[in-house]
Amino acid sequence: MADKNTHDEYDLPDQERTEALTDEPRREIVDVKKLSRREKKALDALPEQVVREAPTQGRDLPGSKMLVYDSELDEVDYTDPEDLPEGRDYLPIRFRRYGRLGVSGGVLYALFVISVSIILACFAWMCAVDVLALNKEDASAIVTILPYEPTGDMPATVQMENSEGQMEDVEIKVDIDQVADELKRGGIIEYKWLFKIFAGFSHANVKIDPGTYDLNTSYDYRALVTKMRFGSDSQEITRVTFPEGFSMDQIFTLLEQNYVCKKADLYEAAANYDFDYDFLADLPLGDATRLEGFLFPDTYDFYQGESASVAINRFLRNTESKLTQEIQDTAAARGLNVSQLMTMASLIEKEAAGAEGERENMASAIYNRLAAGMPLQIDATVNYVLGKSTLDLTAEDLQTDSPYNTYLYQGLPPGPICNPGLASIEAVVAPAETGYYYWYSVDGETYFFASSDEHAAFAAANPN
Repeated sequence: MADKNTHDEYDLPDQERTEALTDEPRREIVDVKKLSRREKKALDALPEQVVREAPTQGRDLPGSKMLVYDSELDEVDYTDPEDLPEGRDYLPIRFRRYGRLGVSGGVLYALFVISVSIILACFAWMCAVDVLALNKEDASAIVTILPYEPTGDMPATVQMENSEGQMEDVEIKVDIDQVADELKRGGIIEYKWLFKIFAGFSHANVKIDPGTYDLNTSYDYRALVTKMRFGSDSQEITRVTFPEGFSMDQIFTLLEQNYVCKKADLYEAAANYDFDYDFLADLPLGDATRLEGFLFPDTYDFYQGESASVAINRFLRNTESKLTQEIQDTAAARGLNVSQLMTMASLIEKEAAGAEGERENMASAIYNRLAAGMPLQIDATVNYVLGKSTLDLTAEDLQTDSPYNTYLYQGLPPGPICNPGLASIEAVVAPAETGYYYWYSVDGETYFFASSDEHAAFAAANPN
């Protein structure tokens, strides 16, 4: 016989119970299939007067059980038979109620989901604005990216797959932390951490070249990496003029002062980089001075931060254009190879004051002294050895033991002492025909003499 207080609960969903309207024992329908293993174990341990088959009243509820327990034990929760106290035949168990959030719980859950979604959407939009350069205020900045210098255990290379599918070591060019700092400082990006993540996925540390770049907030992350590469239209250009007669050391110093590249890197490239020019073919690698005389003086445009070999190659390419085949053939007819041609031209470049016809007369005097077996006795060669630029060489200076000292050693020095201009090169291949053996410069003008007596008399009357 059905209990008059329980007939309504059979129409409720599984696991929902109807409070008893009297003090009589209350009932609860439980779907055994939804219980955990532990709860099933506890259910099986209860006596029969507590656990009964649930009446279905025409509904198919296979596996359901009806629990009967009195109100005094309503708040006791036992889910393990071992927890049942001694002296009691049974205690009711209370199982978890699945899905009993109610209307207010559902509203709170929905509000939580919506709030989290809004926060994530805002965060995603902020990231997208920076990564894709969306709706950014237009602004530009000059940023300087320094070369990567590994210290301690920091790697100098990274393993990457090449076009043939093989792994190879690729040189790390820049420190991404420094790149991100510069971009943030210039206002180009907003989030350094986000750019670092992008740089990691895109291997930007092996793609970005050191240098100075003019960047804009309109560039997205991918464009920024592309723009910060050698030869891009964003790379800052520096125009530098090198006067005739500059030594290689002076040229390298000027390049470093204009942030083109480091002086040490230039010396390393000059000594060991194998530049593909015929006029360098007979000059062995390993000595940076092999390029002395071949860095043609001119005005050049450089990218700030470009590689040393590229910077040097600009000079050499210009030199190649000046050393025409006609000039080389004419020099060869006079018994000079290209190195000797440039050496003789460098002597003239350092000694000439610049007056018209002066270089040709000086070339004539040098040829005459060489033919006569006389030492050239050119002060500029001693200055080159000593690193000086003075007209007042001492007797001690003149005794400096070096093959470049033309007071002690006959013939041309081993190599050029500076980088001559085209006028001095042309003077070597087309000298004046004179009987001069001596010259003397005073007040910016050079005088030539055929005898030592004439030279000595003029020098005594016109001391420097």
